[in-house]
Amino acid sequence: MGSYLLRRLGGLLLVLLVTSFIVFGLMYLAPGSPLAFVLGPRGGTPEQVAAVTAQYHFDDPFFVRYFRWLGDIVQGDLGHSIVYRQDVSALMSGRIGTTAALVSLSAVLIAVAGVGFGTLAALKSRWVDTVVSTLAAIGLSTPSFVVGVALISVFGVGLGWFPTFGVGSGGFDTLVHLILPAIALSVASAAYLARITKAAVNEERGREHVQTATVRGLAAGVIVRRHVLRNALIPITTVMGLTVATLIAGAVVVENVFALDGLGSLLVRAILQRDFAVVQAVILVLVVAFVVVNAIVDFLYTIIDPRIALGSRQ
Repeated sequence: MGSYLLRRLGGLLLVLLVTSFIVFGLMYLAPGSPLAFVLGPRGGTPEQVAAVTAQYHFDDPFFVRYFRWLGDIVQGDLGHSIVYRQDVSALMSGRIGTTAALVSLSAVLIAVAGVGFGTLAALKSRWVDTVVSTLAAIGLSTPSFVVGVALISVFGVGLGWFPTFGVGSGGFDTLVHLILPAIALSVASAAYLARITKAAVNEERGREHVQTATVRGLAAGVIVRRHVLRNALIPITTVMGLTVATLIAGAVVVENVFALDGLGSLLVRAILQRDFAVVQAVILVLVVAFVVVNAIVDFLYTIIDPRIALGSRQ
């Protein structure tokens, strides 16, 4: 297992290195020169041109600039915002908690609703399956921003049960503020996970060892826990891991719908304001989070089924 994890870690580091190169090169893929991209169509004063040139080292060769930037990133220096006039790391530190809380709450909702309803659809009567399948189809076909607007209209403005924007004052108040955004962010993913869970549970129920356990008179609950759900965890974990990773990107939309001051809304503003140091840093952090989540999923595989690591060695 140790060698398997080391190989996976090496692969992840390579992915991060390639990603950092792509993120850094985004500025150079934009139309015109990188300097013109940062300054915008109106250009800037000679002092602004000199300041931007010095900050981004535009006078140096491309690879020199890249490795200098990468070295700064490794040391925790994410650059300086030309719009907010402060370090990007400080700018992000006050917002990353909002995005992390939103994604975490959404992940909990997805796991509970997706696995719960998917298992019910597989084990209960046909009408339960029909209801769950219908709701899953609706959830999958509805964009998160549409769900968000509907939730605001009904539960925020109409009924007044939940606040419609902002993150509150902390603690329980923040949790209440994040409920509607988390639901909006999790609906489609929970619907997809419910489908996967239903298919995985049905597949495991048809296996010979499950049929044998049923014939021997084991309680239905014991069979589901020990034989069905445990073996169905691998595809469920796969989808759950990918889902959580995609939530990080989906948060960009939801944060703007609910006016949450997180990384997603910061990224949108930075793109509109051509604050490229912020754009680079936020994208890199989101990609790192995506990679870390997938690494955790890989590690969980080896716990759920050690044969995965064993098979990789063979």
